[in-house]
Amino acid sequence: QVQLVESGGGLVHTGGSLRLSCAVSGTIFGFNVMGWYRQAPGNKRDLVAGITSGGVTTYTDSVKGRATISLDNAMNTMSLQLNSLKDEASAVYYCAADIIVTETAPTRRYWGRGTQVTVSS
Repeated sequence: QVQLVESGGGLVHTGGSLRLSCAVSGTIFGFNVMGWYRQAPGNKRDLVAGITSGGVTTYTDSVKGRATISLDNAMNTMSLQLNSLKDEASAVYYCAADIIVTETAPTRRYWGRGTQVTVSS
């Protein structure tokens, strides 16, 4: 059973930094892409950053230059470093992964339950 569990959320001052982690567990054959999404109250869930199995990264414009997504060599922990945080970054942050559990299985998207990030002065 594949599980994604986020950690590292909390309250941070405006301009501060935060590092989110996503632990991936379970039997995995491979993955296509992993990413971080966020959802503020009343808004839809939007992509913040993504990383492919080949290491190609992408960032939403609002965090470019202030965020770094990374994946450890064992591909079981994905992290998101957020710097110079703005109040509008407050949201629930979710990790997601398009995972292949066996060589013949179709790719399936898995989601974590989310971690709250609150940015306030």
